[in-house]
Amino acid sequence: LRAQKEEVLKVTISIDDDEMIERLTRMFLRSTASAEVATIIRSAVRDAYRRLIKPSIETETLNAAKAKADDGAIAIFADNVRQVLMASPLIGKRVLAVDPGFKNGCKIAALDAQGNVLCTDQIFPNAPVNAFKVCSIVDRFEIDAIALGNGTASRETENFLNQLRYPRQVRIFVVNESGASIYSTSEVGVREFPDLKDLDRGAISLGRRLIDPMAELVKIEPKHIGVGQYQHDVDQTKLREALDFTVGSCVNSVGVNVNTASRELLSYVSGIGPALAANIVSYRAENGDFTSRRELLNVSRMGEKAFQQCAGFLRIPGAINILDNTGVHPERYELVEAIASDRGTTVDALVKDHKALQSLDLTPYVTKEVGLPTLTDIVLELEKPGRDPRATDEEPVEFDNAIHDIRDLHAGMEVQGVVNNITAFGCFVDLGIHENGLIHISQLSDRFVSSPLEVVQMNQKVRVKVLDVDYMRGRIALTMKEVSQLPGS
Repeated sequence: LRAQKEEVLKVTISIDDDEMIERLTRMFLRSTASAEVATIIRSAVRDAYRRLIKPSIETETLNAAKAKADDGAIAIFADNVRQVLMASPLIGKRVLAVDPGFKNGCKIAALDAQGNVLCTDQIFPNAPVNAFKVCSIVDRFEIDAIALGNGTASRETENFLNQLRYPRQVRIFVVNESGASIYSTSEVGVREFPDLKDLDRGAISLGRRLIDPMAELVKIEPKHIGVGQYQHDVDQTKLREALDFTVGSCVNSVGVNVNTASRELLSYVSGIGPALAANIVSYRAENGDFTSRRELLNVSRMGEKAFQQCAGFLRIPGAINILDNTGVHPERYELVEAIASDRGTTVDALVKDHKALQSLDLTPYVTKEVGLPTLTDIVLELEKPGRDPRATDEEPVEFDNAIHDIRDLHAGMEVQGVVNNITAFGCFVDLGIHENGLIHISQLSDRFVSSPLEVVQMNQKVRVKVLDVDYMRGRIALTMKEVSQLPGS
């Protein structure tokens, strides 16, 4: 359909017209009809078929094929978005964000562990004085990691950053900057940083994506995250519904720190819409951090029904009641307290005693309202209060230092990259240069692969072999066949 729109080809539905006309004629022409009547009926059937019925069949057939293609593309798109949102956050680390550029230099922003802005500035990697500026910022704000955008001049800027002698240990991560420019000019970005320029907001967004990908990426439409394929060609209503559901399910599965979450992140929590999310943020600004989940009932428009829906997904680190920092719903607090009391201890002590939790006999607490699966889930939450299910310590991908441009690639060489998009026909790999390489589905494995998701996932580090390079068109064909993969990939 895209090719037809570009007038590269024409799509038609092939039908045996004579057979269809004959079938329709048999449906309406009686054997007792006179020759004159038969002639009129045959003529009417032929005219109706060619003028009305055939175009209708073609339209319905194309629509059915289009709907099937849409569903497939949307499903892969949604899965990609889920994997991006569930990427590991860099917990408790201070970050220096660098938005690379040639002509206007690089915009930089230092952020604390919660994503608050410490300073913004600009550097030109080719100017020696900027080495001192970067190292000074790293030292002054105790920076732990650098988030470098993967746009224009990314590799050149990465080389500059790698050559510096930092006053403390710093890791460099390359971050996908898709959608950062959209955020920088959006209503959300302007509301958050009204006194900063667009480029400063873009750099801040890059740093926050490293600190907490989910919290930052929910601020832009999922279709602008830079994953998926054909997002502008599929049914937009279906796409919006699927992506909104995916984002909501990711947010609810991780949980949200109600004292740091933006209104955009809060609005995806079950039972909380944009209006109530704004009220929560306003209440927090006026009254300080929440100290308990029950305090949420003081927020305007937070009724009991909304509270029942959202409370289990909201976390309050450092709350008076330790259960407020778990996925245990407030309506089950009395049950947990009863379990602790039966063991002659407190809830706080029970949560800290992993052996006691693992040896609990839950059978006596099974009722018509609370089954064994629910009790098991409660115990699992007690075992990991405040723990982020996404949290893993990932090492940044190391691109080949000898490859800076597509012309540095040639057939037969093996390189390292990271999967940054998955489609029905294969996956794209970031090799650290402007152009992405494509691994066709037939090149993902020596065995038959029905879906790329069987072999790869978003942000997975892979080793690939170059099959072919089209320098003029900027296309790179890759394979994973007979290539030894990295440990754990």
